[in-house]
Amino acid sequence: MTTPLTDAAAAAANKRLVVGLVLAMLGAIAFSGKAIIVKLAYRHGVDAVTLIMYRMLFALPLFAAMAWWSSRGKPPLARRDWLGILGLGVSGYYLASFLDFAGLAYISASLERLILYLTPTLVLLLSLLMFGRRVSRLQALGTAISYAGVMVVFGHEVSLSGSHVAVGAGLVFASAISYAIYLTYSGEMVQRLGSLRLVGLATTVACVLCITQFVVLRPLSAALVAPEVISLSVLNATLCTAVPVLLVMMAIERIGAGASSQAGMVGPISTILMGVWLLDESFTAWVAAGTVLVIAGIFVFSRASRVSSR
Repeated sequence: MTTPLTDAAAAAANKRLVVGLVLAMLGAIAFSGKAIIVKLAYRHGVDAVTLIMYRMLFALPLFAAMAWWSSRGKPPLARRDWLGILGLGVSGYYLASFLDFAGLAYISASLERLILYLTPTLVLLLSLLMFGRRVSRLQALGTAISYAGVMVVFGHEVSLSGSHVAVGAGLVFASAISYAIYLTYSGEMVQRLGSLRLVGLATTVACVLCITQFVVLRPLSAALVAPEVISLSVLNATLCTAVPVLLVMMAIERIGAGASSQAGMVGPISTILMGVWLLDESFTAWVAAGTVLVIAGIFVFSRASRVSSR
């Protein structure tokens, strides 16, 4: 027999679930828009070093504010914490971002998103190599299905655009590996520092490195870019960088990491749709088949991972 109290609790739980799922989906869509914005900016003759400098320049105040806010009332960081933040900032946000931007100069936004979607499988492989973590048959099956999907789209792009697609795919895959290294080693620090504080500090480190990289590798005159590049970089820094981080964290707070990850499966689909709409990228049966395989493989993989962790 239900009571007004239990009905109210159930309604609150349902509302929390719906809000969490919406936040996770919006975060995934916003993250996916990054590739579209980068591809649009490349049409104005800018290179990866300059483009990522502007993205991080505009994102720096946002992440610095996030780091300050989340550090209020907390004990000061120890030397090993600063070293860990430096390493995670280099791997998770500096290298991963730069390699991704560089790769997008050669491949479609759709293929880029599908490659990055393999990150959970790379985390598992790194855990296997470094910590001897066991891989279940279902996890191996999900991984194989996902990689088969990427190879379908990759082979299609190579046949259309030539061998330089391999360069772009290699750079983006290296980006995924770099981010997987960040995820593999960040767990213990997240528990100690908190996710918001760690993300704020690590991304602040990455912002400074990207700006320094531009100053070292490019003359200051290279900062003179088309006004469209500035506008797109502001949009990238806010809507596709800082905002999604907050949305996903709010979603995890409400429904947990597992459900948020499942809702994030809308990411590749939204990238493909935006690519067709805004970039005139072709949507073929090969792209559709590859996308279905990647999403299906990650679904199998994530379900198997949750079962094995119980």
